Amino acid sequence: MNPHLASELARFDPDPAIPLHALPHHTHHTWARTFHSRPELYIQPHSLAEIQKTVTLARRCRRRIVVVGSGHCPSDITCTSAWMVNLDKYASVLRVNAASGAMLVQAGIRIHDLNLAAKEHGLTVPSLGSIDEQSIAGAIATGTHGSSMRHGLLSQNVLSLRIVLANGAAVRCSPSQNADLFRAALVSLGALGVVVEVEYRMVPHANIHWAQRLVALDEVLSTWNADLWTRHEYTRVWWLPYTKRAVVWTADKTASPPQTLRIESWYAGAVGYRTYHALLWLSHYIPRLLPAVEWFVFGMQYGFKLGGSGGDIEEQRTGLLMNCLYSQFVNEWALPLERGPEAISRLSAWLNHDDAASGIPFPSKGIWVHAPIEVRVSGAPPPPDQRPFLDPSQPVGGTLYLNATLYRPYGLDPPCTQRYYAAFEYLMKELGGRPHWAKNFATVSRADIESMYGADLEKWRGVRAEVDPEGVFVGPWVRRTVIEEDAGRGAPLACEEVEVGRVGRKEGGAQWVGRQGGFERRGSAGSSVESFEHMAGAEAEASGMLESRWEEDVEKRVREGAREGVTGVRVFDKM
Repeated sequence: MNPHLASELARFDPDPAIPLHALPHHTHHTWARTFHSRPELYIQPHSLAEIQKTVTLARRCRRRIVVVGSGHCPSDITCTSAWMVNLDKYASVLRVNAASGAMLVQAGIRIHDLNLAAKEHGLTVPSLGSIDEQSIAGAIATGTHGSSMRHGLLSQNVLSLRIVLANGAAVRCSPSQNADLFRAALVSLGALGVVVEVEYRMVPHANIHWAQRLVALDEVLSTWNADLWTRHEYTRVWWLPYTKRAVVWTADKTASPPQTLRIESWYAGAVGYRTYHALLWLSHYIPRLLPAVEWFVFGMQYGFKLGGSGGDIEEQRTGLLMNCLYSQFVNEWALPLERGPEAISRLSAWLNHDDAASGIPFPSKGIWVHAPIEVRVSGAPPPPDQRPFLDPSQPVGGTLYLNATLYRPYGLDPPCTQRYYAAFEYLMKELGGRPHWAKNFATVSRADIESMYGADLEKWRGVRAEVDPEGVFVGPWVRRTVIEEDAGRGAPLACEEVEVGRVGRKEGGAQWVGRQGGFERRGSAGSSVESFEHMAGAEAEASGMLESRWEEDVEKRVREGAREGVTGVRVFDKM
């Protein structure tokens, strides 16, 4: 450890008896290896007292804190050269009420482990995103959602939160206690404090019967406003833009035991996985191959004729998951559900090089993209007084999530990324969309976010400024996206980190470097505490001090429940 840093830590340590589980040499990268950074300290607290000590030391040493779990956000939101906190060692189940379905857990618990623990009490998470590797706190903080008109964001099932603020106080919040903090923390973007406990509403454990079939895109659009999204509890669509087809996946709860209903396919395992990866790599150099690749790969997977189907019965906690396959950029937006047919029709025209019909003012010549484009939905919005301030979904009615994924075969960035995402985001903005916070949106400015969220953003900013006036949890992504402009202040907040630059890596992705004022601007150790006004009714408990490496081998990355097939683990049979 840097001797100067060690000296400062010792100087400002409020209680040497409480350990600081910190490593000085750690390399962080996103799951997709899109960004890399080297935090000054990598800290894994084992107790609430350690978390409070970490936050207090960071404030006194003028260091920013970033909390990270699985690193599945492909953007630079988790990058830092300051202090990185991981709560994998703070991940226990604290209390279960099987009758009401409420579970109180430490916030570092991964959703996979939460569901395993819930199963012992006959419970499960009501809705899931594509994966269950995130911590529950991380999934909540970024607006994670599933695909069902009967469910909203995962944060909608949060009953209460406990969060350690920048002054070291552990504060509980809920719809009836510190309501503004609760609404801000439900989609916090990691900028309010360290969420340490989550009380979550579960539902009875169940099996689901899921099925998928290949249909013409016209069938998706013609049934859009009928029963496409309401016939089943869970529905999602994978759109194949060049063949103008789609795979419609549906699922409902069932009393039947788990069983395999599909015909085994030799292609569904490692053969299909590696074939598609190799073809994506080849299309990086010859992009015009992509329509043929789409036809071949998904024809082999789902059949070349319409109507091909398959499905299984399995536990809901695994059946709702899918395999993310390869490193990728992900650009997802939330739109009013009724704008879906227009969005898909116009984007389809553009991708098939009919610029006039698309109404998108970016030339499509030379643009060839990866398939599939994911189409998901959410509904059942919460009451207005419990809605997160930064909820990207629609306050009334259903929300469409359109996801333009671009794979990075063997770490290569697709040549079309910049223009494709500029065109895609132009269309999304025109149709009243909002970007998913955890994804790779490319042309969105602070002004765009201000126009999208209006008064709700101002309320979120007000809460953030109150609970973290010195910017312990503020970094470049937060500043350029959601926090108000510098307003001529001439310097960042006392603990705020600024970006110095990023450098491309020969292995792919970018190396991110940040900087902050640090020791030379540290000021008084007690200034931040004195600047706080505790929120009315806050439960501020004194602490003891104040009182994965990316793995190319698919078999090592598959979701629980995946079956062995002729050519290895079956990961390519459900996208």
